[in-house]
This record gives sequence, structure tokens and C-alpha cells, in this order.
Amino acid sequence: MKVSLERRFRFSSSHLYRRPEWTDAENSRAFGKCAIEPGHGHNYRLWVVVEGRPREQTGFIVDLPVLDRWVGEQVIEPLDHRHLNHALDEFSSGRAIPSTENLLLWIYRRLLKAPPDGVELVALRLEEDEDLAASWRRQRPEA
Repeated sequence: MKVSLERRFRFSSSHLYRRPEWTDAENSRAFGKCAIEPGHGHNYRLWVVVEGRPREQTGFIVDLPVLDRWVGEQVIEPLDHRHLNHALDEFSSGRAIPSTENLLLWIYRRLLKAPPDGVELVALRLEEDEDLAASWRRQRPEA
């Protein structure tokens, strides 16, 4: 039988919501205070949910240091204490806006790379603050 394991991670990043081809008024209308340069920061909380079968010897589906290293290398190290618009090409000027939703999709794509043996990524939740979060959950194919 498979079980799910949830682990919370934290990182701090800043970002700016701004389209370079728009006027200041258009950016302000679309993004409000989030368009004020140079940007603003958040203390993000990321919930990672993996699924697998507990190993008989340990009772774990994955060793926590292995899980922590995977998320640390793929997500935390590239994001923590960085300005997302400058640190990630995907969010540079004129490209994708580093919204919570887009950042969650970036994290999802990173975590699909080389998950620990025996586990599958099944859900993510990225909390920007106490009032805003984005989430993804694996969809099971219909029978």
C-alpha cells in the first residue's frame, strides 16, 4: 500500500510584477503595488507531498535527508534570498511574471527531474503569505 509524506520547506525571495512594454499606468492597473520597482519580498512556505511504499527495514518511503537534498538542490538553493526577476531567466524582464502560480509551475517542473527512488511527486502548495497560496495536485487518469 502506498502512503503520502508531506514536508514543509521555507525560503525568502523578492519579485516584481511588471511588463516592460506597458506604461506605468498600465502596470499599476494590472499589478497594483506589486509593480513598484525594485520589487518586494516574501517568506515563502512550500509543501511538498510525495507518495510511495514504506520500506520494510525503515518504515520510511524516503529518507528525510534524501528528500531535503532533492528539494534543496532543485528549489531552495536557486530561490532563497534571490530576486526572482534577476535570478531566473524565466522571470526576467519581458518574460513570465513571477506570480505565485507561475513560481509554483517552475517548482513543479524542477521537482519532476530525478525524484528520489521509490517516490512520486503528488502535490505542491506554495504559500506566499498567510492570505495567498497556489497549489498543484496530480490528477489520476479516469478508469
